[in-house]
Amino acid sequence: MWQPFTEEHQQFRKTVRAFAEKELAPHVEEWESSECFPSWVFKRAGELGILGAHFPEEHGGAGLDYWFSAAKAEELVRCTMAGVSMGLLVQSDMATPVISDIGTKEQIEEFLKPALAGDKIAALGVSEPAAGSDVAGIRTIARKEGDDYVLNGQKTFITNGTRADFVTLLAKTSPDKGAHGCSFFLVPTALRGFNVAKKLKKIGNKSSDTAELFLEDVRVPGRYLLGEPDQGFAYLMQNFQTERLVAAVSAIASSFMTLDGTVEYGRERVAFGKPIIKRESWQHKLVDLYTRCEAARAFAYKCVDHYNDERYVRKVPISFDTVKLISMAKILAGDVANDVVDTCLQFHGGWGYIEDFPIARAWRDQRLLRIGGGTTETMKYYLAKLMNF
Repeated sequence: MWQPFTEEHQQFRKTVRAFAEKELAPHVEEWESSECFPSWVFKRAGELGILGAHFPEEHGGAGLDYWFSAAKAEELVRCTMAGVSMGLLVQSDMATPVISDIGTKEQIEEFLKPALAGDKIAALGVSEPAAGSDVAGIRTIARKEGDDYVLNGQKTFITNGTRADFVTLLAKTSPDKGAHGCSFFLVPTALRGFNVAKKLKKIGNKSSDTAELFLEDVRVPGRYLLGEPDQGFAYLMQNFQTERLVAAVSAIASSFMTLDGTVEYGRERVAFGKPIIKRESWQHKLVDLYTRCEAARAFAYKCVDHYNDERYVRKVPISFDTVKLISMAKILAGDVANDVVDTCLQFHGGWGYIEDFPIARAWRDQRLLRIGGGTTETMKYYLAKLMNF
């Protein structure tokens, strides 16, 4: 049988698992209640080499392949706080890959290396109140003034946004060009005019901070333009693939963990004279869900293999075929994860509706998967276009 993980991958997996179970999970009640996890988590993840394993050594990483990121995504879910996993994955797989891909040596030194070490916290600034999945509809403007750019606009749903040291931010440099007039900037949050408007309250992923940001005449030095002007949308489409891929991988791993916990609960919970796991109707439902999870994981691994081959082995741009597969994997993972948590909550009965039970947290956390990184409906729309429907 094909086995994508080597002994080196498995040793890394053990490191991430120990970090998640021993250093993060014990704080679940505290961090869920405070709706934020402490910033030392980023620093500790950096010290352990968790954030930069799949980045080039010259960029502050370990120079390893993307299967290390897949292993990381699978093991971080063991902290049982999707918000913590998401905050760390934004740092390592969403806000920083584009810096590694197109950043200058100076940008890598100032932003990427400190982020991978956990010394600086990163956020990705794309979504806006009137432009979530429809990225081409963003209204934040970057106006050229001399050697600088002056940014005005608003960003929302920004993970790590309340305490980020910098935001990898998309703005329109040529508004008349629509999607083809966007550019990426590295925006230090200490710049004058950059403001955290408020911390948003969410129904799930509570342990992560999510912010609404305002930019009012924020003067960004020209050296913080990331890549070429007006090429931001193309860069974003490449960058989105890591976001969607780790989302799919982590959701499937979380689903397996939820199913395992549900089976254990079913062995202990007795109703009408025998453990409820012995009820044939529930056995069939759980078997079906395990089967779908296995299929979804195999498909996600196929996507990781494609991505790893193109980006890390052959070092070529992501193909349309890989983009298509990754989008499909995220859609599939979202549907499977949704059915898993809903069925497992029902299996727990009234106790599943109580905050003290992990299934309640899993149920509300997983709902984000079909929204974040592009809603399921939007991705199906783009898939149909890719497939020439």
